[in-house]
Amino acid sequence: MKKICLFLLLFLIPFVVKGEELNLAENAKSAILIEASTGEILYQKNANERLAPASMTKIMSLILIMENIENGNLKWNDIVVVSKNASSMGGSQIFLEANEMMTVEDLVKGICIASGNDATVALAEKIAGTEKAFVKLMNDKAKSLGLKNTNFVNATGLDAEGHYSTANDMSVMARELVKHEKILEFSSIYEDYLRKNTAKSFWLVNTNKLVKFYSYIDGLKTGFTDDAGYCLTATGKKNNMRLISVVMGEASIDNRSTDTLAMLDYGFNMYNIDIVVSKDKELGNVSVNLGDKEKVSIISVNDITILNNSQKEKRNITYEMDVNNISAPVKKGDIVGEIKVYEDGRYLYSEDITVVEDIEKANIFKIFLRNLRDIFSVNMV
Repeated sequence: MKKICLFLLLFLIPFVVKGEELNLAENAKSAILIEASTGEILYQKNANERLAPASMTKIMSLILIMENIENGNLKWNDIVVVSKNASSMGGSQIFLEANEMMTVEDLVKGICIASGNDATVALAEKIAGTEKAFVKLMNDKAKSLGLKNTNFVNATGLDAEGHYSTANDMSVMARELVKHEKILEFSSIYEDYLRKNTAKSFWLVNTNKLVKFYSYIDGLKTGFTDDAGYCLTATGKKNNMRLISVVMGEASIDNRSTDTLAMLDYGFNMYNIDIVVSKDKELGNVSVNLGDKEKVSIISVNDITILNNSQKEKRNITYEMDVNNISAPVKKGDIVGEIKVYEDGRYLYSEDITVVEDIEKANIFKIFLRNLRDIFSVNMV
């Protein structure tokens, strides 16, 4: 890998604000507040305590659903035939019937708005064959995200022995899900209909009432069971900054709303985001082995951002680019390296690097002429 180190001087704040210094989620058993682009923790309370996550479990289910849609395994207009097993799910549901046919899009809508257990299992079976096989994919994904305090037994969040997560792990999952921005189009809907203009029309009302009353809140997932109490993973965006909050083990809907709003208001009032490197900025040219072009410009897949607090001192920020040896063919969007961001030598986070254009493989004649040129260049030296 080629390593390129660059130095920047930016503003502000320590990496983590200790939750014990604040009392933002006084009613919750555990809670956390993070900034989405950097993953930095702004507040935490018992954030690594293992608790029942209830329907916040569906955040992981939705990650896998969105990945399958984006990799082409599923399409939004695909028809799913509902199994007897899926239709028999208790708890929150959209009242699917066995052998009923519904599009992937409507099922996702049923999960995001109404927290449909039946819709979740129908898509789990469509993707993996059985809910059990899908749950294995969920746990595999949890491991790939580095989650050490999460284990899933089902895809829905119904209470089960050995089914647990933490506020911290839920925030990591939520951060992964919001990378699939399409999901926010569904989670921000307050009300809609399924089977509209039919005899079986079904009114969907969002279980997350905050999306109706706070325009900046556009998701993400509520939860309630007897074991879990009232839970909520919420997300909102103001002034180009997205925050994610999690509360678990609340005694009432009012408590979970109050604590969620307290955390989000604190975050939006105290912090802002600066873009260190725009995802549109070319970061230099690198060689492409056997390409029809010998060099290509590279860019960050996402903006490189830093979280700021006007009450804190300036931050010493550096970033280092690790670029792979690139061989054609390579397409825009392919990951060819990463940018690692540091503060005073301490690692903060990474973003992927890609190329700005597709580079096809050079034909044999072009490679021959290029090699001939290189031979003559060496001889002349």
